[in-house]
Amino acid sequence: MIISFQQTLIGQVGVVECGGAIINLCFGMETPSQQAEIGETELIREAFRQVDAYLAGELRLFSVPVVPSGTPFMQRVWRVLRAVPYGTTVTYRDVAVAVGNPLAARAVGMATHRNPVPILIPCHRVIGSNGALTGYRCGLGLKKRLLELERGALGYTV
Repeated sequence: MIISFQQTLIGQVGVVECGGAIINLCFGMETPSQQAEIGETELIREAFRQVDAYLAGELRLFSVPVVPSGTPFMQRVWRVLRAVPYGTTVTYRDVAVAVGNPLAARAVGMATHRNPVPILIPCHRVIGSNGALTGYRCGLGLKKRLLELERGALGYTV
């Protein structure tokens, strides 16, 4: 496992690679729960290039391999989140319905909170049923900023 840190438009970001896939993306002073050796690989450099392009409004879809670790339910939630189009939002209930359990909105919230690769798996695109911005592992300020970035790149604002 290799980790590298880089300064981005949203502050310091860490990217962890293991076995040819990105398994964790962390912000600021966060550190991944896994033990990782500091270093850099071609895949980590590409992940940073794509994150930088996304933050500059130049990239809408990531192509680096992402293999997050989680329960089967979390994996289903994260697959649904990957399909949420750039610049759009869905509710926790929408995701619960999409994974086949309309009553699991709270469990969806926990799965989004535990997403180890935010931005690459766009959990920031999930909002409350009343349209409110709700919990985000990296803080509501960053969630709002990412949504504004996406909507601004499409020509409208939050």
